[in-house]
Amino acid sequence: MKNISLLFIWALGSFSGISAQYSLQGKIINQDIAENISVALPTLKKGVRTDSLGQFSFAGIPAGSYHLVITATGFEIKDTLIIINKNTSISILLQQLENKLEDVIIIASSRNNSRLEDLPTKVEVLGAEEVHEENQIKPGNIASLLGDIAGIQIQPTNAATGNADMRIQGLQGKYTQILRDGMPLFGGYSGSFGILQIPPLDLKQIELIKGPASTLYGGGAIAGMLNLVSKKPVLGKPEKSFTLNRSTLLENNLNAFFSNRNKTAGYTFFAGTTLQNAVDVDKDGFSDVARVNSFYAHPRFFFYPNASTTLTLGYTYNYEDRMGGDMRVIDKRADPSHRFFIGNINLRNSIDGILEKSLPNQSSITVKGNINFNKRAISTADFGMKANQTLWYSELAYASNRLHHKWVTGINFTGDRMIKSIPDSTLVPNETAATWGAFIQDDWKPIPTVTLQGGLRTDYHNKYGWFVLPRLSILYKPNNRITFRAGGGLGYKTPTLFSAELDERDYRIVAGYQQGIRAESSVGFNTDINYKLKLAEWSITINQGFFYSKIERPITPRYLYGIINSGPVAIFQTNENAPVTSQGLETYIAATHNKLELYIGYVYTDAKRDYYPAASRLPLIAKNKFATVIAYEFNDHWRAGIESAYTGTQYLSDGTATQPYYFGAMMIRFNQGKFSWVLNAENILDYRQNKNKSIALPPYSNPSFQEIWAPLDGRVINLSMMIKW
Repeated sequence: MKNISLLFIWALGSFSGISAQYSLQGKIINQDIAENISVALPTLKKGVRTDSLGQFSFAGIPAGSYHLVITATGFEIKDTLIIINKNTSISILLQQLENKLEDVIIIASSRNNSRLEDLPTKVEVLGAEEVHEENQIKPGNIASLLGDIAGIQIQPTNAATGNADMRIQGLQGKYTQILRDGMPLFGGYSGSFGILQIPPLDLKQIELIKGPASTLYGGGAIAGMLNLVSKKPVLGKPEKSFTLNRSTLLENNLNAFFSNRNKTAGYTFFAGTTLQNAVDVDKDGFSDVARVNSFYAHPRFFFYPNASTTLTLGYTYNYEDRMGGDMRVIDKRADPSHRFFIGNINLRNSIDGILEKSLPNQSSITVKGNINFNKRAISTADFGMKANQTLWYSELAYASNRLHHKWVTGINFTGDRMIKSIPDSTLVPNETAATWGAFIQDDWKPIPTVTLQGGLRTDYHNKYGWFVLPRLSILYKPNNRITFRAGGGLGYKTPTLFSAELDERDYRIVAGYQQGIRAESSVGFNTDINYKLKLAEWSITINQGFFYSKIERPITPRYLYGIINSGPVAIFQTNENAPVTSQGLETYIAATHNKLELYIGYVYTDAKRDYYPAASRLPLIAKNKFATVIAYEFNDHWRAGIESAYTGTQYLSDGTATQPYYFGAMMIRFNQGKFSWVLNAENILDYRQNKNKSIALPPYSNPSFQEIWAPLDGRVINLSMMIKW
């Protein structure tokens, strides 16, 4: 009996040992990285992500030996064998990759912080280095930086105000969704100057999706989606920087950025001002560069109540006074023969918040929202208009990384309200719109070389009803040299009263929508093949892409003319009875050799408006564009670059063909300690549409202008200085 009792006690003890479970806690001790690193125990099918301090933990681990696998952007994969027989704490040091710039985290397009190379959807990223360099080349805004991307054309639309439209793959700017930290930024009455009001010093990176991207962000992303990612404070790395700039076009910029954080809180603060004098480059009496006085402030506050939670609160203040037209009017010397001007005063106040909570098993929940209060006052010689626009956005999203799947699902609510100030001299109606949406997306990796991404979005708009938007993409990566991507989906765009193509003087006769107007709908596809190779000391990347978009029921302004008055008396937005199509290809070769960088790109775009057979080419879209960049870093102090571009024939609204032209730019940068100086020259060949003939047409007291298809400002040289510590 005694032996039986001893045997029972031994068996019970053995069972208790087998069933005992322990915890594993760890910390990534690299100073360069900490947050959002993937840590997995593959044998147990468990995975987590590190918190803002680089910490992670597992519970309920049976005794035994396990492989701990850690994956971090820009660092070698760490595979460590650990033995668990008690509660364990470890510290991990990761080894940096030789070429970490190729490994980029994408925030907006994936919603789960995926690596660029792992996404089935092609995303182009302008990283910290490009944004930093642009801050000294064009500190006032990001328009020039975006224009350097293949397939993007920054198209001036108004000679007096300097307004510009960002066109992707041949489609107008109204078909691109612009986001700031994953939330809509501009729209409708307030959005005409969008990219001209965003300074680069405040940005960490810029993410761009070309083609339909409506699954996660809803209507308006027919041509693509642009996400501006703000900087965040880094633990133990405070930043202070100032930028001063002056150009030969009488532009002055002063920008400042500060950031810092500790374990529980942090902040970033940007403030900048631009003073641009009006300039009459061709001496015809009218400004070719508008007068601009602006101030921009963007403070953000970060709170880390615990290791798995981050709360971000932000505020944006943007004031801009923009005026162009007759130089005598701008100089306050108006008379009956000199009275033409267009003025815009914009005041924007925005509040936003983001709550991010990490959950067990590599899951997370995000709550975000913003509200924008915009006041815009338009003034001309004949009328004035004031209106207030309120835009709001809220979202709840859940993301989960499980084995071969990366899920994200959520709901959001978007609203837009525009109210005129009374009295005014316009026909513009007040407008209110709201959209409720739900979305789901899954990145499924059935085998190591293939990733399938499927997404579905359903929106309900209070005026235009239901929209169902499926999307499907595939990534095939047979080895480290070849990557193939293909994807397509549906999109929609609800009608808006205002667009970049409308002259502000015509706002007084914008009367609303044609009865029975419907939302535009689209289908689009994008594919590309990417090939990387090494030849001796050369690293070469070759990329070939193809794109196609078709927009049904495109909306255009319809002018109504009076019987007595020969001029237009009203403008109604209306659907056309035939589609807009844009198709083409993008090709580029990028190569590096030690400190030398080379880029050659070509874009072919065939964009048509089938509803206008007499002039079917979509206006002001170059069919052929070439671009080259050569940059060389001589040493730690000196860097230089030369950029050139060829813009082929474009077509005006009446079908008239324009002349091709060349564009060149040069840059020299010198670094010394905390200081950096940049001397930059744009349009060094001084090619101008207005070089031999004014684009202003009589009567000069209230002129009309030719369509802008080439630069108006000519050769521009600027010198900037940056201090950073």
